Amino acid sequence: MVYSLLRPLIFRLDAENAHGAALEALRTMPSSMLASPPRPDPALQSNVAGIDFPNPVGMAAGFDKNGEVPDALLRCGFGFAELGSVTPLPQEGNPRPRLFRLAEDRAVINRMGFNNEGAQVVEARMKRRAGKPGVVGINIGANKDSADRVADYAEMTRIMAPYASYLAVNISSPNTPGLRALQDEGALTGLLDAVLDARGEVGPPVFLKVAPDLEPADVDAIARIAADKKLGALMISNTTITRPALASANRDEGGGLSGAPIKALALQRLRDFYKATGGAIPLIGIGGIATAEDAWERIRAGASLVQLYSAMVYEGPGIAAKIVRGLPELMARDGFSSIAEAVGSE
Repeated sequence: MVYSLLRPLIFRLDAENAHGAALEALRTMPSSMLASPPRPDPALQSNVAGIDFPNPVGMAAGFDKNGEVPDALLRCGFGFAELGSVTPLPQEGNPRPRLFRLAEDRAVINRMGFNNEGAQVVEARMKRRAGKPGVVGINIGANKDSADRVADYAEMTRIMAPYASYLAVNISSPNTPGLRALQDEGALTGLLDAVLDARGEVGPPVFLKVAPDLEPADVDAIARIAADKKLGALMISNTTITRPALASANRDEGGGLSGAPIKALALQRLRDFYKATGGAIPLIGIGGIATAEDAWERIRAGASLVQLYSAMVYEGPGIAAKIVRGLPELMARDGFSSIAEAVGSE
C-alpha cells in the first residue's frame, strides 16, 4: 500500500538511483513499514540440497549486490535471499546509464556488468552477520579483466563458503564479455571441478545459474554435468539477450531483459531442464514471476524454489509476502498438502 503511493515519485528517479534509495530504505526503515511478513506455514517449508527453506520465494541476485540488507529482505517475507554477484576485486561495472525500466512491459533491461564492492567488503559484512538465522546464498562471479576466470571462481568459493547457505555460480550474465562461454561443456566441467575442489567436502551446496538462451543440446549437456558433479541445484534462468515484442521506449537498450516478457521463455527452459534431469536435481525457477499463480505454475513445472527481482520494481517489497500468502490457497485448490509434493506435478 505504501509502495503504491510512493511509486510515481520513485519512478521519477533514474532507475539506478531508485535502486540505491530502495537499499537505503531497507537499511533504515522498520520492516513493518515496508511489508508485513506472513506467518510461518509448515506446508510451505521444504528441504532443498540439505537446506531448510521456510517458504519457496527468494530474492534473486542483483538487488543486494554487496550484502547490505539480507536480513531486511528475510523480514519482508522472502524465504531466502541471494547476494551478489560478488567478484574477487571491486569493479565499477559498465558505464551509466545501465539500468532501464520498461514500465509498459513490466520489465527491466540491465547491463550493469558485475558492479560490486568486491570480496573483501562483502566478506566483512558476512562476518558481522555470522550466526544469524535465515537462508542467505552468495552469487559469485569473475572480474571482467581477469586473466583466469576459473581461478576467480575458485577464489570466491574459498572466501565465501564459510558464510553462505549456498554458493551460486553465475556463468550466465550477458553483461561480462565471454562469460557465457563457460556454459560450454568442456569449460563448464573444468570450472565446476575448480569450484568443488575449492569448496572442499564439507562446504555449502553449489548451485549453477544458467541462461535461458540455450539450445537443446546445451540443456542436455548441462543437466548431465550437474548430475555428475552432484550440484545442489540448477537455477533456471538468468536474463535473456533476446527481444520479444516490447512497447517501451527503452526496448532497444543493450543488456539482459528480465521481468514479465521473459516469463514464457523461462518457464519453457525450466520444463526442458526438468525433463533433462528427470527431476533428480532440484531446480530454482526464475524469470517473470510476479504473482502467486506465477510461482505455483513454476513449482508445478518442476521448480522446488522460485526467485524474483524485477517484479519488486513494480510491486514493492511486499511482493514476497503477497505471493507466500497466496500459495496455500492454490495448493488446496489443486489438492496438495506441501510444496515438495507439488514439484513437477503438471
